[in-house]
Amino acid sequence: MTETKAITISAEITPNPNTLKFKVNKQLVENGAYDFPAKEVSEPSVLATELFEIDGVSGVLISKDFVSVSKRVNIDWTDLVEPVTQTIKMIVGDNEHVIDPEYLTDHTGESNDSETVTKIKEILDNEIRPAVAMDGGDVNFVKFEEGVVYLALQGACSSCPSATMTLKMGIEARLKEECSDIEEVVQI
Repeated sequence: MTETKAITISAEITPNPNTLKFKVNKQLVENGAYDFPAKEVSEPSVLATELFEIDGVSGVLISKDFVSVSKRVNIDWTDLVEPVTQTIKMIVGDNEHVIDPEYLTDHTGESNDSETVTKIKEILDNEIRPAVAMDGGDVNFVKFEEGVVYLALQGACSSCPSATMTLKMGIEARLKEECSDIEEVVQI
């Protein structure tokens, strides 16, 4: 008889007062982060779908070993932490995959990326994304066009009061340091 490891979860605050990061002692996805900003798009994830059944949940981001849950402004965390924690424990414990494997995407760079795009993705994957993940969020490269890098901030970062500062003073400054043809970084 094999013994299964008990699922433990710890809630951590993020810079966004409307998002908590729920750290899980089990790998949820192999790589990347998957953002479900609304119930209507949560179908590929049994975990996100169940979390949206909790009154007050407004967004879910699933990453390698954490789930960021956002709430509506008028809801108090004291009413949500316990049902969110119990739902994560139940779904993670009962399911091999919390996201449909067919939905999961490959996060490797395309072979036809320019040198600048390759460098941008490398910096994002190796430096920026791990730092942003510590705060319960993620950042995805969308495109690089005419000197402008377009990024999508997700999870705790999507509506964080300090997102603009993170984007401009952190990410933009770092990318400009390495790539002289970058003029600006914007969030879409």
